[in-house]
Amino acid sequence: MDCRVLIGGLLLWSALALAGPVERPTPVADTGIGKAIYRTGHLPDGKPIRAQREPAMSISGSTAACMNCHKRSGLGAREGQTAIPPIAGIYLFHPRAGTVDNLDLPFVEGMKPDRDPYTEASLARAIREGIAADGKPLFYLMPHFALDDAQMTALVAYLRQLSPTQMPGVDNTTLHFATIVTPEADPAVKQGVLDVLTRFFDDKNHYTRSQGPRMQSSHRMMFKVNRHWQLHVWELSGSSSGWEAQLRARLAAQPVFAVIGSTGGSHWEPVHRFCEAAELPCLFPVIDAPVNDPNDFDNVYFSGGVRLEAALMAHDLLGRGALRAGTRIIQVYRAGDVGEEAAPALRHDLPATVHVVEQRMSAGTGKTGLHAALAEARPGDVLVLWLRSADLAELGPVPPGVRVVYLSARMGGLEDAPLPADWRALARMAYPFDLPDRRRVQVDYPLGWFRLRGIPVRAQQAQADAYLGCVILSDTLNHMVDTFVRDYLVERIEATLGHRVLTGYYPRLSLAPGQRFASKGGYLVHFSGLQGDRIVADTDWISP
Repeated sequence: MDCRVLIGGLLLWSALALAGPVERPTPVADTGIGKAIYRTGHLPDGKPIRAQREPAMSISGSTAACMNCHKRSGLGAREGQTAIPPIAGIYLFHPRAGTVDNLDLPFVEGMKPDRDPYTEASLARAIREGIAADGKPLFYLMPHFALDDAQMTALVAYLRQLSPTQMPGVDNTTLHFATIVTPEADPAVKQGVLDVLTRFFDDKNHYTRSQGPRMQSSHRMMFKVNRHWQLHVWELSGSSSGWEAQLRARLAAQPVFAVIGSTGGSHWEPVHRFCEAAELPCLFPVIDAPVNDPNDFDNVYFSGGVRLEAALMAHDLLGRGALRAGTRIIQVYRAGDVGEEAAPALRHDLPATVHVVEQRMSAGTGKTGLHAALAEARPGDVLVLWLRSADLAELGPVPPGVRVVYLSARMGGLEDAPLPADWRALARMAYPFDLPDRRRVQVDYPLGWFRLRGIPVRAQQAQADAYLGCVILSDTLNHMVDTFVRDYLVERIEATLGHRVLTGYYPRLSLAPGQRFASKGGYLVHFSGLQGDRIVADTDWISP
């Protein structure tokens, strides 16, 4: 069969197709070299690999990385109506079969049964010359790589290593998940999220069916494999410096497939770094200060939290021309809270010429410390309050001459922020969610689910996020059928998230490759109405 017919509209690489048993053992190879070639397009010493793509186009380095098209898992992807086939070893070397069912391999889109199996020699020819196992040319966008024998051996060894095997946290009857709770987690958020997770898992297990006999075309059926979902609550203790060690011990004692709906405070980075190091998906934690590193893969968030709010404020300040000569930005926040993460982010997003003053209050100073911090304001200043609801309720009179006050919606309680009336007249809130009237139908669904199950609403936005994260996880696993691979889980979420109808507090969710914040913008809003009891958007949706 002509390769061009099989992969017609493929926009990037063509598949190297399925294959059969290895004719000889794989030589010992440094799979670290293969991993570097596959993931980054570089050798471990930093030198870029080089390749040629038809017609006469040279590519190198990250542009030539195999992962760009075949994904980190090696299980391929879909581009429009065309599937990019898997190139993990068991798919490359498996014998030809009449149907996908006869392959008896974990199902992924793009796997082809009627292909000649690759040998190591024919695979090397495909990679170097673009010739498939059957001797026909691969699609013209498949690069021809200039790899020497040692590099080729390492790459092939790495492709074998990518093959789906028994994944930690998965057995024949159970899928194990964890949720992580740091000591800084707000008690109401923690309990509310745990209520949602526990009940969702109970519901999921109530409707789990036992696995039936294999059926023809069963790979096309959702819910093909049914396993019990087990939730493990990993509560951390002590200072953040010891959390990674605690997490390593927890994961060693009880492997899990993924982490879902965790809760924490201002020191989330140790958890984030642990999940990246362990290559453990950490999905949609309910936190205010996510970590933003474009090189990371395993941590997926709904939004950028207070750092996104800081970017919205900076965009507004610069766009409105509010930064007159001599204007000071006074940022007020408490030690140990996420304002410590947000304040530097805002300062970074503003020109270096802007005079930014930090008022860092001790954690236990109460309203006395708050009033002392605000007393530093002088006429013409702009105030930025990275404060929780309890502090907002204790605000005294607005300092004389303050021109505008910016608030964090996430920290202050969104539209229910207990802001005194004179502050409301000056306040502009960075609001990284859909507006209340527009999201009402979206949020009514989880609220109805809570009500029917007797779940108290302790922290509505956090609990709605936890519910949405569980639904996304469940839907994604249903479509993965029986291919339980951690990288593939993240890739499937990345590929399908933009098609969701129910998106909770967010107007739209999507993840392009390399993006790890599903909602990327927000509004600037002000308080309106006779009682200042509703919010009105001052801007369109902004993605700073």
